[in-house]
Amino acid sequence: MTVKAPAGYAAIVTAAGRGTRAGGEPKQWRDLAGRSVLARSLEAFAGFGRVVLVVHPDDMARAIRDFAGGVTIVTGGDTRAASVMAGLQALEGQATHVLIHDGARPLVSDAVIGGVIDALQAGAPAAAPALPVTDALWRGQDSAVTGTARREGLFRAQTPQGFTLDQISAAHRLHPDNAADDVELALKAGIAVAITPGSEDNLKITFPADFARAERILGGAMDIRLGNGYDVHAFGPGDHVWLCGVRIAHDAGLAGHSDADVGMHALTDALYGALAEGDIGRHFPPSDPQWKGADSAIFLRHAADLFRSRGFALGNADVTLICEAPKIGPHAAAMQARLAAIMDVEASRVSVKATTSERLGFTGRREGIAAIATAALTKA
Repeated sequence: MTVKAPAGYAAIVTAAGRGTRAGGEPKQWRDLAGRSVLARSLEAFAGFGRVVLVVHPDDMARAIRDFAGGVTIVTGGDTRAASVMAGLQALEGQATHVLIHDGARPLVSDAVIGGVIDALQAGAPAAAPALPVTDALWRGQDSAVTGTARREGLFRAQTPQGFTLDQISAAHRLHPDNAADDVELALKAGIAVAITPGSEDNLKITFPADFARAERILGGAMDIRLGNGYDVHAFGPGDHVWLCGVRIAHDAGLAGHSDADVGMHALTDALYGALAEGDIGRHFPPSDPQWKGADSAIFLRHAADLFRSRGFALGNADVTLICEAPKIGPHAAAMQARLAAIMDVEASRVSVKATTSERLGFTGRREGIAAIATAALTKA
């Protein structure tokens, strides 16, 4: 999910440095888990109406090749301040607020960006994310500790740093000398800066080891799997049907090799689908006589045990029964509870609902019941 910025908000992503301490080509252009560092940094601001990318003159052709059309690309200066000023000039008359971000911070989260926007929306003239310093601080020289420093009130600055556009532009014009970041220039100009929550994952790629750390963070991203299931059973002789594990009296039964629980079959297939494990027939072949008349809870429990054995948890499951009769509403809560119990999950993660086909098709002619299901599996 990408932050949708309010109208009038723009972003500047600075990427004009050479990044020599990281080794090899400029760090912002190096690969990070299949994509460049800069591509990941820009992606975080896809929800902004205007994004300006500031690059080194030597990188202009590459930037146009990779990013033209989605962002405005300008040439940076000899210093960071000069590069930011180039981005600000490109936004004159185009925005009311701007977030300025280091292109070498590829893992900035929606929460960090949203926190800056929220502070600006609440009336702060400037806002920037930071983390409080928690480690002891030393002074040192020649590989020896020469003293200590108090850490109270100290913060580790991050980006994006947000400002009203006219104020930060004026601050850059008043203090054109280079600065550590835009907050430093804002403070020199007398602009109050609110501190918003930063993130440990919002690291700035600086040294070679930072790439390994960033890749570990990306590798730990949540694995989300979605699966769909669909099943149909025709009516046949009988005085009840099994639906989502609940026995319901009816003037007909459902025909099938097992107990013909169409809802549970659809959900089971949805779980198998999320795991790329085929369908029920792969695991419980209808040609095998041991499954004749079997309780479909066996199938669903197997699918649940399978996703848990692979480290997944159920995000949610949604089952829709399609029939003219019997009425599902009076039994929906019992079905929800039964499915949740079989999968050993909270009932709040399972939804059961019903609809008709407006008397159209085989379900409309009361020839049978259909079911569709969707399941989401997650793994941190």
